[in-house]
This record gives sequence, structure tokens and C-alpha cells, in this order.
Amino acid sequence: MYKDLDNLISAETTIDSWYDDGCIIASEILSKFSSSDWEELVSKVLTKPLEWQKKLAYCMDSSCNIYELQILLSLLSIEDEELFEICIDTLRSFTTPESKKMILENHSILNRVNELIPKSGVAVKKILEDFLVKVQQ
Repeated sequence: MYKDLDNLISAETTIDSWYDDGCIIASEILSKFSSSDWEELVSKVLTKPLEWQKKLAYCMDSSCNIYELQILLSLLSIEDEELFEICIDTLRSFTTPESKKMILENHSILNRVNELIPKSGVAVKKILEDFLVKVQQ
């Protein structure tokens, strides 16, 4: 299944096509992942191109499992503001006490969110503020 996901995300598509169809198909593939598929994704995600990582982060809330959380947290280490915003947007779905604990233990995430809020446009600012509310509830 990992190979299917990699091929899908690596395929040349229009932005509209990805967000209309590709991310739904990717979510369906992720829902069928075995532990070994997840382990392979965890081990390879940081070696993938930035656009690939953005597409993945966008569709990583299908089951809100520990693997998805690990991947999103690892992607937050990449210095790209758009990828960071996508990850934060997706992380708003991770509302279990365990997920919140893992996020809150990483102070750099909260610091970066707080630094971005004053510089962000209305939509991104709302996402960042909503993330802080949800993770601190």
C-alpha cells in the first residue's frame, strides 16, 4: 500500500485535481495501511520532496493514529511556512489526550504558532488560534 500512496502523491496533477480527488484517494489508501506500511512511510517521509510532504500532510487525519501524529510532528521540523500551516491545520483533528500531550510536550511547536499568529492573514490566523484552543482544552 505504501507504494500505491507514493505513486499517487508523486504523480503530476493540477492543484484542483489533488484537492478534489487525490487527497480522498490518498486517505482511502492510508486507511488500508498495515503496520509495515506505516513504518515505511515514517522512515521515508523526510526524504520526500516538499510538495509531496504537503500533499501527505493535507490528508493525514483519516484515522488520527499514532503514526499520522508522528509523521505530522516530524514534518513540523521542516522550515517551510506553508507545510507548517498545513500540519497545524491537520493536527486540529488530533484531540485525544495522548495526542494533545505529545503536541504540548513539544514547546517549539507552540512557540512557532504563537510567533506566526501576529504575522498571519485572517484565515491562517484562525487556524493557528483554533489549534491552540483545541490542544489546550
